[in-house]
Amino acid sequence: MSTSSSPTPSFDNVVTPSYSLKWRVVDIVVAAAIGVASSLIYWLAAVLTAAPWSLIDAIIPGLAGILNGLWLFAGPLASIIVRKPGAAVFAELVAAILEALLGNQWGGVETVLIALIQGVLAELVFAAFRYRKWNIGVTMLSGALSGVGCWAYSFVKKLIAMKSTAAYGPVYFATTVVSGVVIAGVLMWLLYLALAKTGALDKFASGHTRKA
Repeated sequence: MSTSSSPTPSFDNVVTPSYSLKWRVVDIVVAAAIGVASSLIYWLAAVLTAAPWSLIDAIIPGLAGILNGLWLFAGPLASIIVRKPGAAVFAELVAAILEALLGNQWGGVETVLIALIQGVLAELVFAAFRYRKWNIGVTMLSGALSGVGCWAYSFVKKLIAMKSTAAYGPVYFATTVVSGVVIAGVLMWLLYLALAKTGALDKFASGHTRKA
């Protein structure tokens, strides 16, 4: 049965029709706003998870990686909303720079470097689909790959002397990727759907998607 009502974003595959990939002022503003909001959450997460992290890791070494998704979501969220090349990298860098300025245990250089890695890997997923396929599956994959970047940086920097087959390595990898899938993937897609329903994204292609 056909209706005249306009389609709204859903869990179904969504392919954005041809639209300009050039950045507009509104794209920059919104992507930056996502980065700013994310930086505050990242900073707060670092403060609130310091104690729980040690407790969780005491149960199973590496299990605390399940919290890493709290630092992975800016890139995927900016990408699915702004839908411009580089949105994930831009938002992650803005978030990292501001988080570093607020102060954290990792320091400015390390914070920005790991954000760059996570942003690039999150971006690669959308780029692989030529910035045309936008759905929960692609967003979950972006979150997962961002998680891989988070794990890889931590492993190379802090666990290089340990065997890759040791318990901490694979457990931390699995929990970090799962966290990326759930928090940076599923939850960000649900947030996007909620925002789209309010009409807040009407100026973006993400607010005018159609079912494939």
